Amino acid sequence: MSDTNEKLLVTAEEFESANQRQDVFFKWAVGSVAVCWTLFQLYHAISGFWKFPTIRSDTLRSAHLTFAIVIVFWGYLPLKSVPSFLSFLKKIPNGILILSSVDFILGLLAAYSASYYGINYERISEQLDPTKMDIAVGILLIVCLLEGARRVIGPSLSVLCLVFVAYAFFGDRMPTILSVRVPSLTSFVQTMTLGTEGIYGVPIKVSANTVFLFVLFGAMLERAGAGRFFIELALSLLGGFKGGPAKAAVLGSGLTGMVSGSSIANIVTTGTFTIPLMKKVGYPPEKAAAIEVAASTDGQIAPPIMGAAAFLIAEFANGVGYAAVVKAAIVPAFVSYCTLFFITHIEASKLGLRRIPRSELPLFWKVFKGGVHYLIPVAVLIHCLFVIRLSPNLSAFCGIIALVLIIITQPFFNDKDSDNRQKLKRGLVDLTIASINGAKNMVVVALATAAAGIIVGVISLGLGGKIGEVIKVLSMNNLYLMLAITAIASLIVGMGLPTTATYIVTATLVAGTISTIGEAQGLMIPLLGAHLFCFYFGILADDTPPVGLAAYAAAAISGSKPVPTGIQAFLYDIRTAILPFMFILNPDIILHNITSWSQGALIFCMTCMGSFAFAAATQRYWIAKNKWADFLLLILATFILFRPDFFASIFQVDRSQRYWFYIPGLIVFGFVYFLQLKRGNGEDTENTEAVTN
Repeated sequence: MSDTNEKLLVTAEEFESANQRQDVFFKWAVGSVAVCWTLFQLYHAISGFWKFPTIRSDTLRSAHLTFAIVIVFWGYLPLKSVPSFLSFLKKIPNGILILSSVDFILGLLAAYSASYYGINYERISEQLDPTKMDIAVGILLIVCLLEGARRVIGPSLSVLCLVFVAYAFFGDRMPTILSVRVPSLTSFVQTMTLGTEGIYGVPIKVSANTVFLFVLFGAMLERAGAGRFFIELALSLLGGFKGGPAKAAVLGSGLTGMVSGSSIANIVTTGTFTIPLMKKVGYPPEKAAAIEVAASTDGQIAPPIMGAAAFLIAEFANGVGYAAVVKAAIVPAFVSYCTLFFITHIEASKLGLRRIPRSELPLFWKVFKGGVHYLIPVAVLIHCLFVIRLSPNLSAFCGIIALVLIIITQPFFNDKDSDNRQKLKRGLVDLTIASINGAKNMVVVALATAAAGIIVGVISLGLGGKIGEVIKVLSMNNLYLMLAITAIASLIVGMGLPTTATYIVTATLVAGTISTIGEAQGLMIPLLGAHLFCFYFGILADDTPPVGLAAYAAAAISGSKPVPTGIQAFLYDIRTAILPFMFILNPDIILHNITSWSQGALIFCMTCMGSFAFAAATQRYWIAKNKWADFLLLILATFILFRPDFFASIFQVDRSQRYWFYIPGLIVFGFVYFLQLKRGNGEDTENTEAVTN
């Protein structure tokens, strides 16, 4: 990688780690805690399977939060720089050391408060009323958790939690429709910190049981070098086509995103290579960055990890199970990626871009042979999940074992000059760094799920039903209006929150109401579909201006401005935004009650065609620039291909025969193709000349 790209990589990574400590002592302390956390979680994964002493659920949740919160206070500064009113400390000998000492002590206090529930679980579960010590430690935990979330996530989630806490204590002063019974301080703290309805509730249970291992799997795969392999493989396959670097960015981000589940990680991994190549062939900086943002953001909707939310959805959607979530998510995810391929081709056609000569691209077989071993852990994971049907955490453990072997043995194959001791040392160092990176990546999820537990706890006190009633009033019991309100609210709430927290908040408040209103209007809306709807719009907030960190990271690499990049990325993501509305209205898209492979393949292909038609309409170009007639026909084709059931009901055709209505949708789509084909050559020539000149 060139020096320029190295600098850009650092710039992009700073968006996620701007306030991480650089002190040697704290780095070693955080590294030690991170490695211990990793070993603890790995032991939990195999304890039940190999009949080792198992870890109680309450102890697991408490320890999970303890490790995370210590890493936050020891690894993250309270502010990115010393505020002016504390600048005098710089003039005092060891003044900054005083601040560091305060954080060290805060870390110990936070660890004590987080571990208190697990250590004292038996006494707490047997007593009728909490002691004064229980309440004092509970208050300390809430304060430390909100401060930790502020440091590692930003102020948005902590402020939102405080709003809900304030509502819990002043809800009796609200209008009747929002009025709730106010709990005592003791009752509130007991709910939040001494049971499984608040901080130690379902969100952190899922985080501790399953999510950690999948995040660790992604971190190890990245440290092994799989990210570089995926993007070079994508370039070798697609780089020579029109808009090849953009297509490679989509494929590379898709492959990386399937296991990393982080849009920023995807951009740093793939964008460093693809964005400069996209600019080289003629993509403007904003569009090059926006394509990478759109591709990387969609990594969170791609199974198996789905930004760590797949396991949360499996729990929150009435425990439907992980396999059901993957089945429901797979068609929309691949349709979204296929449509982004289509959009990159449209952009290349509009701009009249040249191809990259094959001589400048990596050779496929050389790349494949050099990195085929990276596919083994992924294959092991998928085999364990879907063939022999092991539990998700045990499947991830098996994949991690495969990765451990790869990381340790890689130096023996790649380094011919060093002796065996040095090779083994390098492998062990890489393994340790991967473990530390996995734990650090997990801190955001652990703190987000714990803090979101406060919101879930407040909702359990009676707010949930009130919010549902308010939403019904605002939407006037109209499903379409309610979906629009939910989408907008998710985008706004999600601008400053991690995807997991956004999903937990919105799904807890409105997912059930969506299904209820749909049922009242005669529509069969699966609860899982409603949860996926909330999840999708929480993800799209990642590149929604003005906050979207994904857009900032990509803009740092491309040299473009973040806000225009975010706007362009959101325009590309409209093709993803329409999918939740469609699978709410047509559950076929999430394979609800679909058991036939042929039926699923037909639905996937036709949904792709509908999404292509929508992309061509919204991009105002296909083979040639759209005229109004083209636009209207493309929208009509979109609707027919997405909703054959709607037309079947209009013409009073039995629902089992609804797939015949795909045919008129294809005819309309094909008609636009031939209309534009007639005038496309002339316009393409003009575009090419304009770009050349």
